[in-house]
Amino acid sequence: MQLAMNLTRTDAGKQLKLFLAMSRTPHGLIDMTTPVFAALLWLGGLPPAPVALLGLITAFAGYTAVYALNDIVDLRSDRAQLCREPDVCRGQDIDALLVRHPMARGLLSLRSGLIWALGWALVALAGAYLLNPVCALIFAAGCLLEAFYCLLLHFSWLRVFVSGVVKTLGALAAVFAVDPHPSPSFLGALGMCLFFWEIGGQNIPNDWSDVEEDRCQDACTLPVRIGPERAAVLIVVFLFLAVAESAVLFWLAPAARGMADVAAAAAVGVPLLIWPSVRLLRVRTRARALKLFNRASYYPAALLLIVVVRMVS
Repeated sequence: MQLAMNLTRTDAGKQLKLFLAMSRTPHGLIDMTTPVFAALLWLGGLPPAPVALLGLITAFAGYTAVYALNDIVDLRSDRAQLCREPDVCRGQDIDALLVRHPMARGLLSLRSGLIWALGWALVALAGAYLLNPVCALIFAAGCLLEAFYCLLLHFSWLRVFVSGVVKTLGALAAVFAVDPHPSPSFLGALGMCLFFWEIGGQNIPNDWSDVEEDRCQDACTLPVRIGPERAAVLIVVFLFLAVAESAVLFWLAPAARGMADVAAAAAVGVPLLIWPSVRLLRVRTRARALKLFNRASYYPAALLLIVVVRMVS
């Protein structure tokens, strides 16, 4: 009996690990720092405890659902890619810390994946509505845009801009969750900062690492369309814009401390965004692209650290 219970627990643990892999939970937890950063920067302090707790649950559910949705919509193309992909350097990829695309590998059924994604989506939708109905609308729009982004894989490289919009929505929803009437200029700066960061530090480097496989299946990504060399130039441009916009964002924050915050925001962008992107421009390799992707993933967390330090000092 004890042995059977232990085996059941082991199987349940393995199954849960596969679901978490489908939702790229290690990366999702890092991404959760983005809405937290946005809310705290706008408020200049902590929200009420019930709002904070509900917000964290909603953010986790939202990122879990959207990343799972990506694997569901991309299931066919992921299967085709896995047949050609040598998995070179993938051990360095944050998205592959657990199992990369478990449904495409046949480790999870489509039915179980759909139930997992729908369940978390309902939790996120309910939480977002309780925080602010505007947040629920933003979440629904994010799900639709994420599906649209995936469906554009074989049709247009302009999907990169859709990805940029999707990554901004969680942060915008977080601001509306703590204040129903935020500043439009602050929202604009927040959106542009995250838009440039997502394109230059996440989307293009991630597509770069898959460029050979994407060419084999006629995918329309930016590195495939214009080539890795020109894509490297665009990465540097977008990340310089992200760092510049982060300085504007901190300047517009209600509780900003002038040039000290602006300098700090610009400073964290150098080691996480600018330096690795310049290195990729100089030596254009798959490993360098993945290193940039991984480093850039921590950029919102670094901005959050600046806000926390300012709050406690």
